[in-house]
Amino acid sequence: MGEIHTGLLQNSTSLTQPRSAQLLALLEDTRVRCSERPIAHAVSPEILTGVDCRLATSSGAKVRGIGTAVSRAAITGGRVLQGSAYASIIRSEADRRLPWSHYLSRPGVVETLGKADHADLAGGFLTTGPAPDSLDLGAISGRMMDLVQHRSPELDRRPPFLMARTRMRCVVVVTEAQPAEGRVQFTVEDTTTRTVQLTVGQNSLLAAVELCEDLALHDWLLTALLKPIERSRSERSARPQVVERLRPAIDNLLHLWMPAARLEKFMLPLWESLEQRPGFTKQWDVSVGWIRDQVALHTIMLLSSLAEDNGEEHDAS
Repeated sequence: MGEIHTGLLQNSTSLTQPRSAQLLALLEDTRVRCSERPIAHAVSPEILTGVDCRLATSSGAKVRGIGTAVSRAAITGGRVLQGSAYASIIRSEADRRLPWSHYLSRPGVVETLGKADHADLAGGFLTTGPAPDSLDLGAISGRMMDLVQHRSPELDRRPPFLMARTRMRCVVVVTEAQPAEGRVQFTVEDTTTRTVQLTVGQNSLLAAVELCEDLALHDWLLTALLKPIERSRSERSARPQVVERLRPAIDNLLHLWMPAARLEKFMLPLWESLEQRPGFTKQWDVSVGWIRDQVALHTIMLLSSLAEDNGEEHDAS
């Protein structure tokens, strides 16, 4: 189970890669993973959070989980910030609470006590959401984002545009199937919440987490791009105002679209299935084409107006 929050880094300009790495250095003597190609990307060290609480179930059954959740933060293109938290849910062999040393030796694993059905737990996490006394991975991932946002006084808190965070709840089921035979189901629950169900082969869990993070990133980018487009279409504004409204998206978002660029090769069929339906890149390309058409029409109008003004000056002379 995992939850990923995605939002705009609260700064007026994009961060350089060294500044992103400095911002994500959340633990001493633990390096920040950075890459420049095909796009600047930095990931913080992983932080463990101990949990001992109920797990949400769709049936309402009481299930207790004990262990640790893994959380981390990432910055893409010096502009988009993500916080993610996840844990592997397994049945306790002892079926009783053990010393914390046992759970700390298994980072990112939460063991269940009592009878627990995986489908029941998955349904509760995806549809019911966390109750006040149950495991809340969203709170952990949101706290990671807040930690990064408030970590450096150099962030000026003046983002180029306003855009709400999105959250994506993910459930990954590991089976005996080969990785290429995996399945993925993506659902838009509301304006800010999405759910993803993945079925992958063994030894694919970390790659599946990276797939979910990449999906959350590109879903946020698409959502952020559609917001000014929908506003421009619903309001009767002059073309200069439309182009000015689209300028932040042009300056800050268009160059960040690189789906599946960092995924393991055997995870690509899962992303390709998402490209068929719901078709992220198709919608992105159509939206970018509409924006470019607006800019082109605005440019033509400016050139025509300039030509008319020059013609009038020539006639006057």
